[in-house]
Amino acid sequence: MQELVPLRYGRMLASPFTFYRGSAYLMAADLASAPRTDLKVQLCGDAHLSNFGSFAAPDRRLIFDLNDFDETLPGPFEWDVKRMVASFAVAGRDREFDDAERRAVNLAAASSYREAMQDLAQMRKLDVWYARLDVDELDAVMSSQVKAKHLKRFRKNVAKAQSKNSIKAFSKLVEIVDGRPRLINDPPTIVRVQDLMPDKEVQEVEDTLHGLLRTYRRTLRGDYRHLLEGFRFTDAARKVVGVGSVGTRSWIVLLVGNDDQDPLFLQAKEAQASVLEPFLGKSAYTSHGQRVVEGQRLMQSASDVMLGWVKAKGFDGVERDFIVRQLWDGKGSAIVEAMDPTSMTGYARICGSTLARAHARSGDPVAIASYLGSGDRFDRAVSTFAEAYADQNERDYAALRRAVADGRIVAQRG
Repeated sequence: MQELVPLRYGRMLASPFTFYRGSAYLMAADLASAPRTDLKVQLCGDAHLSNFGSFAAPDRRLIFDLNDFDETLPGPFEWDVKRMVASFAVAGRDREFDDAERRAVNLAAASSYREAMQDLAQMRKLDVWYARLDVDELDAVMSSQVKAKHLKRFRKNVAKAQSKNSIKAFSKLVEIVDGRPRLINDPPTIVRVQDLMPDKEVQEVEDTLHGLLRTYRRTLRGDYRHLLEGFRFTDAARKVVGVGSVGTRSWIVLLVGNDDQDPLFLQAKEAQASVLEPFLGKSAYTSHGQRVVEGQRLMQSASDVMLGWVKAKGFDGVERDFIVRQLWDGKGSAIVEAMDPTSMTGYARICGSTLARAHARSGDPVAIASYLGSGDRFDRAVSTFAEAYADQNERDYAALRRAVADGRIVAQRG
Protein backbone atom coordinates (compact mmCIF):
# COMPACT_ATOMS: atom_id res chain seq x y z
CA MET A 1 0.00 0.00 0.00
CA GLN A 2 1.57 3.23 -1.19
CA GLU A 3 0.87 5.22 1.98
CA LEU A 4 2.86 2.67 4.02
CA VAL A 5 5.98 2.64 1.82
CA PRO A 6 7.58 5.56 3.75
CA LEU A 7 7.14 3.52 6.93
CA ARG A 8 8.97 0.62 5.30
CA TYR A 9 11.88 2.85 4.32
CA GLY A 10 11.89 4.29 7.83
CA ARG A 11 12.27 0.83 9.32
CA MET A 12 15.00 -0.07 6.83
CA LEU A 13 16.93 3.05 7.82
CA ALA A 14 17.30 1.90 11.43
CA SER A 15 20.57 0.06 10.69
CA PRO A 16 22.40 -1.85 7.94
CA PHE A 17 20.87 -5.02 9.41
CA THR A 18 17.28 -3.80 9.12
CA PHE A 19 18.13 -2.61 5.61
CA TYR A 20 19.37 -6.11 4.78
CA ARG A 21 16.12 -7.63 6.04
CA GLY A 22 14.14 -5.42 3.67
CA SER A 23 16.32 -5.81 0.58
CA ALA A 24 15.78 -9.40 -0.57
CA TYR A 25 15.24 -8.22 -4.16
CA LEU A 26 18.60 -6.47 -4.28
CA MET A 27 20.41 -9.60 -3.16
CA ALA A 28 18.47 -11.80 -5.58
CA ALA A 29 19.59 -9.53 -8.42
CA ASP A 30 23.19 -9.77 -7.23
CA LEU A 31 23.04 -13.56 -6.89
CA ALA A 32 21.54 -13.88 -10.37
CA SER A 33 24.65 -12.30 -11.90
CA ALA A 34 26.93 -14.97 -10.40
CA PRO A 35 27.45 -18.63 -11.40
CA ARG A 36 24.93 -21.05 -9.90
CA THR A 37 24.59 -24.79 -9.41
CA ASP A 38 21.90 -27.00 -10.95
CA LEU A 39 21.03 -28.42 -7.52
CA LYS A 40 17.44 -27.24 -7.10
CA VAL A 41 15.46 -27.10 -3.86
CA GLN A 42 12.41 -25.23 -2.67
CA LEU A 43 14.01 -21.96 -1.61
CA CYS A 44 12.83 -19.88 1.31
CA GLY A 45 13.94 -16.92 -0.79
CA ASP A 46 14.69 -14.73 2.23
CA ALA A 47 16.53 -16.99 4.68
CA HIS A 48 18.07 -14.31 6.89
CA LEU A 49 18.64 -15.11 10.55
CA SER A 50 15.47 -13.34 11.76
CA ASN A 51 13.29 -15.50 9.52
CA PHE A 52 13.99 -18.51 11.73
CA GLY A 53 12.06 -18.91 14.95
CA SER A 54 9.67 -20.85 17.11
CA PHE A 55 6.00 -21.63 16.62
CA ALA A 56 3.51 -24.17 17.89
CA ALA A 57 3.17 -27.36 15.85
CA PRO A 58 -0.25 -29.02 15.49
CA ASP A 59 0.65 -31.31 18.42
CA ARG A 60 1.18 -28.08 20.45
CA ARG A 61 4.90 -28.69 20.94
CA LEU A 62 6.99 -25.59 20.33
CA ILE A 63 9.38 -26.20 17.43
CA PHE A 64 12.14 -24.20 15.73
CA ASP A 65 12.12 -23.78 11.96
CA LEU A 66 12.04 -21.31 9.09
CA ASN A 67 8.99 -19.11 9.50
CA ASP A 68 8.76 -16.71 6.54
CA PHE A 69 8.06 -17.84 2.99
CA ASP A 70 6.86 -14.74 1.14
CA GLU A 71 9.58 -15.20 -1.49
CA THR A 72 9.61 -19.01 -1.74
CA LEU A 73 10.32 -20.49 -5.17
CA PRO A 74 12.34 -23.43 -6.53
CA GLY A 75 15.96 -22.53 -7.21
CA PRO A 76 19.65 -23.28 -6.53
CA PHE A 77 20.20 -24.30 -2.91
CA GLU A 78 23.18 -22.00 -2.42
CA TRP A 79 21.07 -18.84 -2.79
CA ASP A 80 19.41 -19.51 0.58
CA VAL A 81 22.74 -20.46 2.14
CA LYS A 82 24.39 -17.25 0.97
CA ARG A 83 21.44 -15.16 2.16
CA MET A 84 21.58 -16.83 5.57
CA VAL A 85 25.35 -16.59 6.12
CA ALA A 86 25.51 -13.00 4.85
CA SER A 87 22.81 -12.07 7.38
CA PHE A 88 25.13 -13.26 10.15
CA ALA A 89 27.98 -11.20 8.70
CA VAL A 90 25.75 -8.10 8.66
CA ALA A 91 24.40 -8.79 12.16
CA GLY A 92 27.93 -9.37 13.47
CA ARG A 93 28.94 -5.93 12.28
CA ASP A 94 25.80 -4.48 13.84
CA ARG A 95 26.92 -6.03 17.14
CA GLU A 96 30.47 -4.69 16.61
CA PHE A 97 32.15 -8.12 16.52
CA ASP A 98 35.73 -8.10 15.28
CA ASP A 99 36.86 -9.83 12.08
CA ALA A 100 37.81 -13.10 13.78
CA GLU A 101 34.55 -13.27 15.72
CA ARG A 102 32.46 -12.66 12.61
CA ARG A 103 34.42 -15.24 10.65
CA ALA A 104 33.77 -17.82 13.39
CA VAL A 105 30.04 -17.09 13.22
CA ASN A 106 29.97 -17.26 9.41
CA LEU A 107 31.89 -20.53 9.35
CA ALA A 108 29.57 -22.00 11.99
CA ALA A 109 26.50 -21.27 9.85
CA ALA A 110 28.04 -22.68 6.66
CA SER A 111 29.67 -25.75 8.23
CA SER A 112 26.50 -26.62 10.14
CA TYR A 113 24.54 -26.60 6.88
CA ARG A 114 27.14 -28.82 5.21
CA GLU A 115 27.41 -31.28 8.10
CA ALA A 116 23.65 -31.53 8.53
CA MET A 117 23.20 -32.18 4.81
CA GLN A 118 25.76 -34.99 5.01
CA ASP A 119 23.77 -36.54 7.86
CA LEU A 120 20.49 -36.11 5.97
CA ALA A 121 22.00 -37.81 2.92
CA GLN A 122 22.45 -40.96 5.02
CA MET A 123 18.87 -41.00 6.29
CA ARG A 124 15.78 -42.74 4.94
CA LYS A 125 13.39 -40.42 3.12
CA LEU A 126 10.69 -40.84 5.75
CA ASP A 127 13.15 -39.99 8.51
CA VAL A 128 14.16 -36.84 6.63
CA TRP A 129 10.50 -35.90 6.33
CA TYR A 130 9.76 -36.43 10.02
CA ALA A 131 12.92 -34.72 11.29
CA ARG A 132 12.32 -31.56 13.31
CA LEU A 133 13.84 -29.56 16.15
CA ASP A 134 11.68 -29.19 19.27
CA VAL A 135 12.47 -26.25 21.51
CA ASP A 136 13.20 -28.71 24.33
CA GLU A 137 15.97 -30.22 22.17
CA LEU A 138 17.13 -26.72 21.29
CA ASP A 139 17.43 -25.93 24.99
CA ALA A 140 19.78 -28.90 25.41
CA VAL A 141 21.90 -27.69 22.49
CA MET A 142 22.03 -24.13 23.82
CA SER A 143 22.97 -25.36 27.30
CA SER A 144 26.21 -26.77 25.94
CA GLN A 145 27.09 -23.79 23.73
CA VAL A 146 26.25 -20.50 25.45
CA LYS A 147 26.93 -18.69 28.70
CA ALA A 148 24.49 -18.95 31.61
CA LYS A 149 23.11 -15.42 31.14
CA HIS A 150 22.35 -16.08 27.47
CA LEU A 151 20.73 -19.41 28.30
CA LYS A 152 18.56 -17.61 30.84
CA ARG A 153 17.56 -15.04 28.20
CA PHE A 154 16.81 -17.84 25.72
CA ARG A 155 14.52 -19.58 28.21
CA LYS A 156 12.77 -16.31 28.99
CA ASN A 157 12.23 -15.78 25.27
CA VAL A 158 10.80 -19.31 24.93
CA ALA A 159 8.41 -18.70 27.82
CA LYS A 160 7.27 -15.50 26.12
CA ALA A 161 6.68 -17.37 22.85
CA GLN A 162 4.69 -20.07 24.65
CA SER A 163 2.38 -17.40 26.04
CA LYS A 164 1.75 -15.86 22.60
CA ASN A 165 -1.63 -17.32 21.71
CA SER A 166 -5.11 -16.10 20.85
CA ILE A 167 -5.95 -15.45 24.51
CA LYS A 168 -2.90 -13.18 24.85
CA ALA A 169 -3.72 -11.48 21.55
CA PHE A 170 -7.27 -10.88 22.79
CA SER A 171 -5.95 -9.06 25.86
CA LYS A 172 -3.59 -6.91 23.76
CA LEU A 173 -5.60 -6.21 20.61
CA VAL A 174 -9.26 -6.17 21.68
CA GLU A 175 -11.46 -3.77 23.60
CA ILE A 176 -15.05 -4.30 24.73
CA VAL A 177 -17.48 -1.71 23.36
CA ASP A 178 -21.20 -1.90 24.17
CA GLY A 179 -20.64 -5.40 25.49
CA ARG A 180 -19.05 -6.65 22.25
CA PRO A 181 -15.39 -7.31 21.46
CA ARG A 182 -13.75 -5.25 18.75
CA LEU A 183 -10.19 -4.71 17.59
CA ILE A 184 -8.40 -1.65 18.91
CA ASN A 185 -7.56 1.31 16.70
CA ASP A 186 -3.86 2.22 16.77
CA PRO A 187 -3.06 4.02 13.51
CA PRO A 188 -1.04 3.70 11.41
CA THR A 189 -0.14 0.15 12.52
CA ILE A 190 -3.69 -1.03 13.29
CA VAL A 191 -6.76 0.52 11.65
CA ARG A 192 -10.21 -1.09 11.88
CA VAL A 193 -12.03 -1.77 8.62
CA GLN A 194 -14.88 0.47 9.77
CA ASP A 195 -12.50 3.43 9.89
CA LEU A 196 -11.19 2.87 6.38
CA MET A 197 -14.50 3.50 4.57
CA PRO A 198 -17.83 5.32 4.77
CA ASP A 199 -20.36 3.89 7.25
CA LYS A 200 -22.77 2.94 4.47
CA GLU A 201 -20.21 0.52 3.00
CA VAL A 202 -19.30 -1.29 6.23
CA GLN A 203 -22.01 -3.97 6.00
CA GLU A 204 -21.15 -4.69 2.38
CA VAL A 205 -17.50 -5.17 3.29
CA GLU A 206 -18.36 -7.43 6.23
CA ASP A 207 -20.52 -9.56 3.93
CA THR A 208 -17.56 -9.79 1.55
CA LEU A 209 -15.30 -10.89 4.40
CA HIS A 210 -17.74 -13.67 5.30
CA GLY A 211 -17.56 -14.90 1.70
CA LEU A 212 -13.77 -14.75 1.67
CA LEU A 213 -13.58 -16.80 4.86
CA ARG A 214 -15.71 -19.48 3.20
CA THR A 215 -13.42 -19.47 0.16
CA TYR A 216 -10.28 -19.63 2.29
CA ARG A 217 -11.76 -22.51 4.30
CA ARG A 218 -11.70 -24.69 1.18
CA THR A 219 -7.87 -24.52 1.09
CA LEU A 220 -7.60 -26.19 4.51
CA ARG A 221 -7.47 -29.91 5.23
CA GLY A 222 -10.91 -31.43 5.87
CA ASP A 223 -10.64 -31.74 9.64
CA TYR A 224 -9.23 -28.22 9.93
CA ARG A 225 -12.14 -26.90 7.82
CA HIS A 226 -14.51 -28.46 10.34
CA LEU A 227 -12.64 -26.76 13.19
CA LEU A 228 -12.83 -23.34 11.53
CA GLU A 229 -16.58 -23.71 10.96
CA GLY A 230 -17.03 -23.51 14.73
CA PHE A 231 -15.89 -19.87 14.78
CA ARG A 232 -17.84 -16.78 13.69
CA PHE A 233 -16.54 -13.50 12.28
CA THR A 234 -16.45 -10.57 14.72
CA ASP A 235 -14.10 -7.83 13.46
CA ALA A 236 -11.22 -7.03 11.10
CA ALA A 237 -8.45 -4.43 10.85
CA ARG A 238 -5.47 -3.51 8.72
CA LYS A 239 -2.14 -4.22 10.45
CA VAL A 240 1.40 -3.19 9.51
CA VAL A 241 3.97 -5.95 10.02
CA GLY A 242 7.65 -6.71 9.50
CA VAL A 243 10.30 -4.74 7.65
CA GLY A 244 10.32 -6.12 4.11
CA SER A 245 6.55 -6.66 4.28
CA VAL A 246 5.65 -3.05 5.11
CA GLY A 247 3.73 -1.61 2.16
CA THR A 248 1.96 -4.87 1.35
CA ARG A 249 -1.59 -5.39 2.59
CA SER A 250 -2.01 -7.24 5.84
CA TRP A 251 -5.19 -7.75 7.82
CA ILE A 252 -6.10 -9.31 11.13
CA VAL A 253 -9.46 -10.99 11.60
CA LEU A 254 -11.05 -11.71 14.97
CA LEU A 255 -13.33 -14.75 15.21
CA VAL A 256 -14.91 -16.24 18.32
CA GLY A 257 -16.05 -19.77 19.10
CA ASN A 258 -18.22 -20.67 22.08
CA ASP A 259 -18.01 -17.15 23.53
CA ASP A 260 -15.74 -14.11 23.77
CA GLN A 261 -13.26 -16.13 25.84
CA ASP A 262 -12.78 -18.51 22.89
CA PRO A 263 -11.05 -16.28 20.30
CA LEU A 264 -9.19 -17.10 17.10
CA PHE A 265 -7.06 -14.48 15.39
CA LEU A 266 -6.22 -14.92 11.73
CA GLN A 267 -3.78 -12.85 9.71
CA ALA A 268 -4.41 -12.37 6.00
CA LYS A 269 -1.19 -11.13 4.40
CA GLU A 270 -0.87 -10.10 0.78
CA ALA A 271 1.22 -12.47 -1.33
CA GLN A 272 2.89 -10.76 -4.26
CA ALA A 273 5.20 -12.17 -6.90
CA SER A 274 8.40 -13.55 -5.37
CA VAL A 275 11.42 -11.27 -5.72
CA LEU A 276 13.15 -14.33 -7.19
CA GLU A 277 10.80 -14.61 -10.19
CA PRO A 278 12.65 -12.14 -12.47
CA PHE A 279 15.73 -14.33 -12.09
CA LEU A 280 14.38 -17.89 -11.65
CA GLY A 281 11.15 -17.79 -13.64
CA LYS A 282 7.49 -17.54 -12.75
CA SER A 283 5.82 -19.75 -10.17
CA ALA A 284 3.97 -22.86 -11.30
CA TYR A 285 0.98 -21.60 -9.29
CA THR A 286 -1.38 -18.93 -10.62
CA SER A 287 -2.06 -17.79 -7.05
CA HIS A 288 0.85 -16.34 -5.13
CA GLY A 289 -1.01 -17.22 -1.96
CA GLN A 290 -0.93 -20.86 -2.98
CA ARG A 291 2.75 -20.50 -3.99
CA VAL A 292 3.63 -19.35 -0.48
CA VAL A 293 1.49 -21.94 1.30
CA GLU A 294 2.67 -24.90 -0.79
CA GLY A 295 6.30 -23.79 -0.39
CA GLN A 296 5.87 -23.42 3.36
CA ARG A 297 4.22 -26.82 3.75
CA LEU A 298 7.04 -28.37 1.74
CA MET A 299 9.88 -26.76 3.68
CA GLN A 300 8.58 -26.76 7.26
CA SER A 301 8.66 -29.83 9.46
CA ALA A 302 5.16 -28.86 10.68
CA SER A 303 2.83 -26.03 9.69
CA ASP A 304 -0.02 -23.99 11.15
CA VAL A 305 -3.36 -25.84 10.99
CA MET A 306 -4.98 -22.62 9.74
CA LEU A 307 -2.49 -22.04 6.92
CA GLY A 308 -4.34 -21.41 3.67
CA TRP A 309 -4.83 -18.88 0.89
CA VAL A 310 -7.52 -16.77 -0.76
CA LYS A 311 -7.93 -14.30 -3.62
CA ALA A 312 -9.73 -11.11 -2.60
CA LYS A 313 -10.87 -7.92 -4.32
CA GLY A 314 -9.74 -4.80 -2.48
CA PHE A 315 -11.52 -1.50 -1.87
CA ASP A 316 -9.97 -0.31 -5.14
CA GLY A 317 -11.56 -3.16 -7.08
CA VAL A 318 -8.23 -4.92 -7.75
CA GLU A 319 -7.96 -8.66 -7.01
CA ARG A 320 -4.99 -9.70 -4.89
CA ASP A 321 -3.64 -12.94 -3.44
CA PHE A 322 -3.38 -13.51 0.31
CA ILE A 323 -2.04 -16.16 2.63
CA VAL A 324 -4.01 -16.77 5.82
CA ARG A 325 -2.60 -18.12 9.08
CA GLN A 326 -2.94 -17.70 12.82
CA LEU A 327 -1.70 -14.33 14.05
CA TRP A 328 -0.07 -15.55 17.27
CA ASP A 329 0.59 -19.21 17.92
CA GLY A 330 3.77 -19.66 19.92
CA LYS A 331 5.69 -17.40 17.55
CA GLY A 332 9.08 -16.27 18.78
CA SER A 333 12.38 -15.12 17.31
CA ALA A 334 15.95 -14.65 18.45
CA ILE A 335 16.94 -11.38 20.09
CA VAL A 336 19.83 -10.52 17.78
CA GLU A 337 20.70 -7.28 19.56
CA ALA A 338 21.43 -9.22 22.77
CA MET A 339 23.80 -11.78 21.23
CA ASP A 340 27.52 -11.95 21.93
CA PRO A 341 29.94 -13.83 19.62
CA THR A 342 29.47 -17.12 21.49
CA SER A 343 25.67 -17.09 21.46
CA MET A 344 25.51 -15.92 17.84
CA THR A 345 27.89 -18.73 16.84
CA GLY A 346 25.59 -21.23 18.54
CA TYR A 347 22.55 -19.71 16.87
CA ALA A 348 24.30 -19.79 13.49
CA ARG A 349 24.86 -23.53 13.84
CA ILE A 350 21.20 -24.08 14.65
CA CYS A 351 20.03 -22.01 11.67
CA GLY A 352 22.45 -23.79 9.33
CA SER A 353 21.22 -27.26 10.24
CA THR A 354 17.59 -26.09 10.13
CA LEU A 355 18.01 -24.74 6.61
CA ALA A 356 19.65 -28.00 5.49
CA ARG A 357 16.71 -29.98 6.84
CA ALA A 358 14.25 -27.72 4.99
CA HIS A 359 16.19 -28.11 1.73
CA ALA A 360 16.46 -31.89 2.08
CA ARG A 361 12.66 -32.20 2.07
CA SER A 362 12.42 -30.96 -1.53
CA GLY A 363 15.90 -31.42 -2.96
CA ASP A 364 18.36 -34.29 -3.32
CA PRO A 365 20.41 -34.38 -0.10
CA VAL A 366 22.81 -36.97 -1.54
CA ALA A 367 23.65 -34.77 -4.53
CA ILE A 368 23.96 -31.63 -2.41
CA ALA A 369 26.12 -33.39 0.20
CA SER A 370 28.36 -34.73 -2.57
CA TYR A 371 28.76 -31.23 -4.00
CA LEU A 372 29.58 -29.74 -0.58
CA GLY A 373 32.19 -32.38 0.22
CA SER A 374 33.58 -33.31 3.61
CA GLY A 375 36.21 -30.57 3.89
CA ASP A 376 35.75 -26.92 4.79
CA ARG A 377 36.29 -25.44 1.33
CA PHE A 378 32.58 -24.61 0.93
CA ASP A 379 32.44 -23.10 4.42
CA ARG A 380 35.38 -20.81 3.76
CA ALA A 381 34.07 -19.72 0.36
CA VAL A 382 30.63 -18.82 1.71
CA SER A 383 32.14 -17.02 4.70
CA THR A 384 34.30 -14.91 2.39
CA PHE A 385 31.27 -14.17 0.20
CA ALA A 386 29.26 -13.15 3.28
CA GLU A 387 31.80 -10.55 4.36
CA ALA A 388 32.05 -9.16 0.83
CA TYR A 389 28.28 -8.95 0.66
CA ALA A 390 28.12 -7.19 4.02
CA ASP A 391 30.35 -4.54 2.42
CA GLN A 392 27.90 -4.26 -0.48
CA ASN A 393 24.99 -4.02 1.94
CA GLU A 394 26.64 -1.09 3.70
CA ARG A 395 27.09 0.70 0.38
CA ASP A 396 23.43 0.14 -0.50
CA TYR A 397 22.33 1.29 2.95
CA ALA A 398 24.39 4.47 2.58
CA ALA A 399 22.76 5.08 -0.81
CA LEU A 400 19.29 4.85 0.76
CA ARG A 401 20.30 7.29 3.49
CA ARG A 402 21.53 9.77 0.87
CA ALA A 403 18.32 9.40 -1.11
CA VAL A 404 16.25 10.18 1.98
CA ALA A 405 18.48 13.11 2.95
CA ASP A 406 18.19 14.53 -0.59
CA GLY A 407 14.41 14.19 -0.57
CA ARG A 408 14.35 11.66 -3.40
CA ILE A 409 12.76 9.08 -1.08
CA VAL A 410 10.33 9.77 1.76
CA ALA A 411 10.88 7.79 4.97
CA GLN A 412 8.77 7.71 8.13
CA ARG A 413 10.12 6.35 11.39
CA GLY A 414 7.85 3.92 13.22
